Amino acid sequence: MAKRWLILVLAAVLGAVGCSGRAPLKTLRYDAAPPGDRGLIIFLQGLGGTTGCFTAGHKCFEAQGFVEAVRARGLPYDMVAPNAHFGYYMDRTLHERLRADIIGPARARGYTRIWLVGVSMGGLGSILHLQKHPEDVSGILALGPFLGYDAILDEISAAGGVAQWQPGPFDPQKDWQRAMWQWLKQLGEQPAAAPVFLGFGTRDAYARGHKLMAAILPPERALIVDGGHRFKTFRRIWEMFLDQGHLDR
Repeated sequence: MAKRWLILVLAAVLGAVGCSGRAPLKTLRYDAAPPGDRGLIIFLQGLGGTTGCFTAGHKCFEAQGFVEAVRARGLPYDMVAPNAHFGYYMDRTLHERLRADIIGPARARGYTRIWLVGVSMGGLGSILHLQKHPEDVSGILALGPFLGYDAILDEISAAGGVAQWQPGPFDPQKDWQRAMWQWLKQLGEQPAAAPVFLGFGTRDAYARGHKLMAAILPPERALIVDGGHRFKTFRRIWEMFLDQGHLDR
């Protein structure tokens, strides 16, 4: 069912925005209060549908209270929400656009703490960006990320989990799923300098992949609540993440 839903939404999104992701990212900016030594949070949007905020795209983070949650706690972080739609994933230009349009300019302005926070497709994007450019960010929070189709999850489960699974020979340019899970396997064996946090609801349509990933993370980096693949669930996890003080470390 989840796979069928994804295909339908992909078709809708491609029809609405086209398949190009080569243009500079249009970005909403939210300054923090109070001013001072600030970090930067980059919100990466989901594909839509069951995230509960389909038509608003990158505006979801303001509409669903993510921005206000940071401001209400007085955290010294500015926030940006680029319109990182599916076209950037399809063209494989998301990484270069994030670096050219957001991360590079942010570094030039003096930001030293940069976090990626993505929901659903954006959660996948945050993982893939850290995999490719670990030097870019201070950490990531992937909320309900899409982590691949049934075939790769079946294979990993049959092996007894990520730690026991062996990817075998493959072309990383053609098999992003196997390349990502190989990286996650290495992450479980030797954690990256930038911490990886995972958040998901127990009734999320993609929870099977989430549980496989959670098993290789330190327990405190897997934030699990009751809920489905919806912004309501992601908002609860976001507030939990903020209240645990992970951005302060």
